[in-house]
Amino acid sequence: MLSTPFGDVYVVRLPLRVRFRGVTSREVALLRGRAGWAEFGPFAEYDDATAAVWWQATLEAARVPWPAARRTSVPVNATVPAVPATQVADLLARFPGTSTAKVKVAEPGQSEAEDLERLAAVRDAMPAGHLRIDVNGAWSLDEAVARVPRYDRAARGLEYVEQPCATVEDLGVLRRRVDVPIAADESIRLGTDPQGAADAVDVVVLKVAPLGGVRAALRLADQLGRPVVVSSALDSSIGLAAGLALAAALDELPYACGLGTAALLAQDVTDDPLLAVDGSITPRRVEPAPVRLAALAVADDRAQWWRERIDRVMAAQA
Repeated sequence: MLSTPFGDVYVVRLPLRVRFRGVTSREVALLRGRAGWAEFGPFAEYDDATAAVWWQATLEAARVPWPAARRTSVPVNATVPAVPATQVADLLARFPGTSTAKVKVAEPGQSEAEDLERLAAVRDAMPAGHLRIDVNGAWSLDEAVARVPRYDRAARGLEYVEQPCATVEDLGVLRRRVDVPIAADESIRLGTDPQGAADAVDVVVLKVAPLGGVRAALRLADQLGRPVVVSSALDSSIGLAAGLALAAALDELPYACGLGTAALLAQDVTDDPLLAVDGSITPRRVEPAPVRLAALAVADDRAQWWRERIDRVMAAQA
């Protein structure tokens, strides 16, 4: 536990059931404010300027209630990391009742054939479900033009392709050259012109922490004029609560959201994690269990690393 001007901070390491985003565990810092518990979890490779935006989201969650909700239930998708096709059925069983799956593709070191086998396995397990793929900007425009139709056939119909190319220009060209809808994630939260990115695609993916909080993301959703999918950053249930608050507050929610990722955690910080029931999650605040905070606490050197990071972020905002 760390002491800060904002209260005690608990840094935990959450083991994952499968490798995801190149890692087998997820570190986050948790603090309690007058409105409830909040999460600070920028990935280790993110610089302090990026982390400062995540800190804004943390302080909002700790200090103020969520915006008024327009719905009491948020549909969520299953998330399928870049696992072998033979593991797909067991993984999807952790998302009971879910009718949408997001499948990670273009993992470094993996082939297109492995992606297509994974997609086909997901479709076999969800014959009537909605399938989408997430490329994380890994394809060039020419690769995307060639591959999107092949992945669409393997999936027997894709709902959309998330961030197939890294640049907004390529996304806009690709959208005109393929029949599958295109979504933007990194181009929205990391780019300098989110409106330009939204104009180039069919769907926008919003994540609360990288956008500075629920209210900032809600304002952005209102401005962009595109259907919104709210997604997570591999959060604990405390972080997922903020994403669910955003999804619940949106005027419209035409797609399932990527907020079911607590199912990928081997351990969470609460005894009552935010897991889908019949494909949906009820938005709510989450309380960690003290015994779990203690059991999942990081080693002293990692706690010190987080303390120094938080001190730098707070000093820059002072």
